[in-house]
Amino acid sequence: MNSISGTITVPGDKSISHRSIMIGALADGVTHVTGFLAAEDCISTMRCFESLGVTIERLSDTELKIHGVGLKGLKEPGDVLDVGNSGTTLRILPGILASQDQGLFVVLTGDASIRRRPTGRVVEPLRLMTAEIWGREEGNYPPLAINGSRIESIQYNLPVASAQVKTCLLLAALLAEGETEISEPAQSRDHTERMLELFGARIDSYDTTYKINGGQRLKAAPVDVPGDISSAAFFMVAASIVNDSSLRIENVGVNETRTGIIDALYEMGANILLSDQRDVSNEPRANMEIKSAQLKATILEGEIIPRLIDEIPIIAVAATQAEGRTEIRDARELRVKESDRIAALSAELRKMGAIIEELDDGMIIHGPTPLKGARVNSHGDHRIAMSLAVAALVADGETVIENSESIAISYPSFVGDVLNLRK
Repeated sequence: MNSISGTITVPGDKSISHRSIMIGALADGVTHVTGFLAAEDCISTMRCFESLGVTIERLSDTELKIHGVGLKGLKEPGDVLDVGNSGTTLRILPGILASQDQGLFVVLTGDASIRRRPTGRVVEPLRLMTAEIWGREEGNYPPLAINGSRIESIQYNLPVASAQVKTCLLLAALLAEGETEISEPAQSRDHTERMLELFGARIDSYDTTYKINGGQRLKAAPVDVPGDISSAAFFMVAASIVNDSSLRIENVGVNETRTGIIDALYEMGANILLSDQRDVSNEPRANMEIKSAQLKATILEGEIIPRLIDEIPIIAVAATQAEGRTEIRDARELRVKESDRIAALSAELRKMGAIIEELDDGMIIHGPTPLKGARVNSHGDHRIAMSLAVAALVADGETVIENSESIAISYPSFVGDVLNLRK
């Protein structure tokens, strides 16, 4: 079995890259972005805003200049906006568009997977803000049609912790009249709050409640995007489960609302050391040193789930090599990602010999289990594809991953990086 060794810098954080375009577009002045993730999802966001009249200079794949048009300076596009496979774009953009009060009319659609993604969770609160928005099945599914109008502030309790819904409402609230108050049942990632503060907005927060006043103008600020911890997670697990591995990952975002993957792996006995911790552009980052370790089973549920929802597929792979019975619960959100990740991952890892019991809101995984090479399918889901690739590193024999081109959605250089680190 090959080890995983060397030094790597993973691509920029996807969530922060999306928000740099969205918030930069609404700011006054020019926002200089470095470390941008030039993957398909973020490019979809970029193209949408270019269609809305925002000038974006692409200095390189990872460096942009966004010429902001101000809070209400977006222009009506000449065609439907296509978000591709980007659920982030689909769920955040309606809050920006609905609050453009000059009657700007936009239709949002995406690929076949996106058109199956539920949108009622943003449509409902936006309608409470008097937004004019329509969609399939009364707004529960895209395409969505949005007519910009003057909207009102609200008090709203999110039924499920969701950074995308929270962001949609916070950005809508910037253009609403009065103070908007948003509460969520658990802490979701806070990149939007951090970036809005970087751009001069004031958000009052306590526990999981956020208050923001409408009419606050944003001032352009430089954004340095750290490496995406969701991308780093695949290598953190790979180095943990492949024998004799020693890996360094540099400049990884370690925002505490995203470090559930580190906490989970610590709980499982992983050997991970953080160094050179610092803040840049109001976002913490650090270097990581990971060495292989014998993992043990754990139970993941409750408050930690929103902090590692995107990393659960790779944690499931780690659990196949951990001693004991790992339980993952309260993660029903995985049913409505790019694929039904609970069903897809359970089915594909079983093909490789994993022992997994599928739950309505998670899974139970028994380990350690010897994995064997097999022909598996990503179900068009980038995180499933990369998780299966890591499983293949500890499997006996050849693994073929069908539909692996979906990896380009978030990490175009993933396969090359894996090959370069195998020793």
